[in-house]
Amino acid sequence: MPRGRSITPETHGPIAAGLGLRIREARQAAGMTQSVLAAAIGVSRSAVAQWETDRSGQVGTNLLRVASALGVTAQHLLTGDGGQDSGPQADTGDELALLHLYRGLGGSDRQVLLRLAVRLSRGGGIIGE
Repeated sequence: MPRGRSITPETHGPIAAGLGLRIREARQAAGMTQSVLAAAIGVSRSAVAQWETDRSGQVGTNLLRVASALGVTAQHLLTGDGGQDSGPQADTGDELALLHLYRGLGGSDRQVLLRLAVRLSRGGGIIGE
């Protein structure tokens, strides 16, 4: 597909038509910003913005990671069917406790926690340590 050309139902069928919208809705339902989702799956914020506006067909190679990060199935992102993914299960009590704490937070607090987790996972540490 030529660069800069939009994905439309005529060029890529009905699946592509709503993919960007479903990614955006799932991201917002998860309380994530485009930047947080991008960091969670290892792409740029601009890539997420392009997927959400159906300006880029490159989501295919990242679809499973996007679905996992958003807690939905890939089928849901592609077709609107399938809904929530059971996702990875907590392996330890600590993981389960963190999940419960996260679910109890509001949107902006979730974003702060996710940014901190991304920083820690990259070896950035916490300021003052």
